Amino acid sequence: MDPAVLAWALAQPSGSRAATLAAAYTGGTTRVTFDGRTVEYRSLDELGRALAVLHAAENSAARRPSVTFASFAREGSR
Repeated sequence: MDPAVLAWALAQPSGSRAATLAAAYTGGTTRVTFDGRTVEYRSLDELGRALAVLHAAENSAARRPSVTFASFAREGSR
């Protein structure tokens, strides 16, 4: 589990999906109830991956676009 993802999730408002997943992860439980739905994760690793996916989805708008630099040269220019 990326510590930055866990820190982000723990900083979310109480009762949010991210905060609920983080509380389950730090508590060592794999069963999470959110919005009347209960999900049983197979492992803490799977719960951590779900948290990472949620973090990426929430922060995709804040990402900087990737930039590629291309350079061209003519061979044998006069």
